[in-house]
Amino acid sequence: MALTTAEQKAWLNQVIEPIVDPEREIVDPHHHMWRGVAGGMLPPFLLEDLWNDTESGHNIKKTVFMECGTEYHTTGPAHLYPVGETEFVTAAAQASRGQGKAEIAALVAHTDLTQDPGLIREVLDAHATASKGLFRGIRQGGAHDADQVTGWLNATPMPDLYRQPAFRRGVALLGELGLTYDTWHYHFQNEDYLALAQANPNTVMVLDHFGSPVRVGPFADKHDQVFEQWKKDILAISRCDNVVAKIGGLAMPCNGYGWEQGATPPTSDEVVAAQRDYYLYAIDCFGPERCMFESNFPVDKLSLSYQVYWNAMKKLTADFAEADKHALFSGTATRVYKL
Repeated sequence: MALTTAEQKAWLNQVIEPIVDPEREIVDPHHHMWRGVAGGMLPPFLLEDLWNDTESGHNIKKTVFMECGTEYHTTGPAHLYPVGETEFVTAAAQASRGQGKAEIAALVAHTDLTQDPGLIREVLDAHATASKGLFRGIRQGGAHDADQVTGWLNATPMPDLYRQPAFRRGVALLGELGLTYDTWHYHFQNEDYLALAQANPNTVMVLDHFGSPVRVGPFADKHDQVFEQWKKDILAISRCDNVVAKIGGLAMPCNGYGWEQGATPPTSDEVVAAQRDYYLYAIDCFGPERCMFESNFPVDKLSLSYQVYWNAMKKLTADFAEADKHALFSGTATRVYKL
């Protein structure tokens, strides 16, 4: 059963830290919003909830909403149902302006990229109109865990989504129209993602959540093997110049750190100690100019606070050059999502 907003806040507030580098400007390029209890696990997360996090001490200037299947239309042509989410988020984005707090500056929406190109174009146009200038791209997640070994979520019922010719055609269309393609999947799908990236060199593709290394189920006692395979795959993916990496979203239950089950949440030092190798390897492969930190809130809020996440990222990069810090905390996101 999901914690209430108040219960979650009380649990997270057991760890309150001084803010590291409080003046640093941050663009958070990956958060969600919804009214109801999501997936039976997460309480509502609306603009005020977002602001409760972004106003917790760090200098969050702008955010990017990432599709999550909320507030879809339920009447009319089925292919236009996802436009309801865009309308919902656009209203929140307009309300966020001029308040001296983080502004929702762009959104990534959803459509089925395997459908007829004419239908895809119709949906893209509808998103563009409904968003009042905020629409930047599409996410159709490829995460598929046929045997449910992760105990987490499927983003698609199709195990071979990335290899379907119709889907690849849809991803190519996004590139033709100057739109981005975001996705998330599990680490055991990275080879298929590599093939997709190689097949679509003219589309800017954003890899969410490191390609989600799974460290539960059959992978629970194979952390080193998972890391080594992930490293090989990430290196190969990084050689595709059209791919940008979102590095965050590594505190979901499927990542196997178990923080969501603890009596108290982790400190930023604990986050750095546990996850440093993933972050530094991704940054080394892609370079800071093709990496952006992401909160993945409120999903990662199951495990840690917003304050702790950004403190951890600042500690992780304490010795980085200023230009590299700028890219990771705001520059890459600003460029990729045209903020």
